[in-house]
Amino acid sequence: MEIGGVSIEGALALAPMAGVTDLAFRTICRELGAGYTVTEMVSAKALCYQDKKSLPLLRLGEEEQPAAVQIFGSDPACMEEAAAIALEQSGADIIDINMGCPVPKVAQSGDGSGLMRRPELAVRVAEAVVRGAAGRPVTVKFRLGWDKGSINCVEFARAMEGAGASAVTVHGRTRAQMYSGTASWDWIRAVREAVSIPVIANGDVFSPRDAVRILKVTGAELAMIGRGCFGNPWLFQQARAALAGEEIPPLPPLAERCDTAVRQIRLAAQYKGEHIACLEARKQYAWYLRGVPHAGYYKEQLCRVNTLEEIDRITAGIKRDLA
Repeated sequence: MEIGGVSIEGALALAPMAGVTDLAFRTICRELGAGYTVTEMVSAKALCYQDKKSLPLLRLGEEEQPAAVQIFGSDPACMEEAAAIALEQSGADIIDINMGCPVPKVAQSGDGSGLMRRPELAVRVAEAVVRGAAGRPVTVKFRLGWDKGSINCVEFARAMEGAGASAVTVHGRTRAQMYSGTASWDWIRAVREAVSIPVIANGDVFSPRDAVRILKVTGAELAMIGRGCFGNPWLFQQARAALAGEEIPPLPPLAERCDTAVRQIRLAAQYKGEHIACLEARKQYAWYLRGVPHAGYYKEQLCRVNTLEEIDRITAGIKRDLA
């Protein structure tokens, strides 16, 4: 498929998730079959105010293309400026607008999914980002609506297409649902039938077969995987095989999965320093151990790690006792 002339290989995308899809994790997901990746969301205001902490979030890998940077905000002028900054700093192929974040401090301030309550402003924001992108494709990620009584994703998608968006991503839940309940793929199909630009389907892809089903049910061009790949980047490899009608490969042995977790943490340490990488590893490494019998002792140890040396020591213990 293509997004505004940018070719995407395969039908699998990694969802942008704050605190999860940093450069280290995106690198591993790309190696295992994600054909399209998006950065964590970056505040437009932070970029406009030249916040040095936000710029590293825009960094892409040497071979991370095609890829998008995602920005959020609700002030059109600021979003236009931020779009230009984000593309200049990252060299990304695409810029994505977050109009779906359900976190209260974001949505209730009018950003993220809060824009679904103000479609007219959302259109002005999208038009501004298209101007700031200076010819590069712009996409918009949003939800079904604010709550079940105000589902407006079909009209919203049409409005984004009219504002110049080259594709839309729909998460099949309302803002009120957050991440609970079941994603409605039927509403994503309704969006697919209502617009002529590509649609990316997001929500409840937790297995290889889910990736096949979401594309079949919705008619979307891409399946976007979010929480399903926490600690399991091999889901992309498995889903790719399922989509090709091939035998789905099993998960690697636990020792290999631990090696991948450690590699992710060490990559993160290169980009953001050992201290931050280890703090984030407390949850990230634990995800790799989800479902592993008798892993509780090591998960407790991971909750207190501060150095890469500790990570290595815990890994040796896991391999010795559990692998």
